[in-house]
Amino acid sequence: MDLSNVVWRRAARSKEDGSNCVEVASSPGGVMIRDSKDPDGPWLVVVRGDFRRFAECIKGVP
Repeated sequence: MDLSNVVWRRAARSKEDGSNCVEVASSPGGVMIRDSKDPDGPWLVVVRGDFRRFAECIKGVP
């Protein structure tokens, strides 16, 4: 998969130093997720509907 044009985004509530944060990006296959501390490390691709349900579940977590 060509990632040269991928735009990774962090949550607005993430810490400025990038600790304890994940980044997400849109891809034709769904939503890509990676650890912000290891941008060259592994990443996941999740179907959009599954990611939406996941995000809805964690919105209320402090």
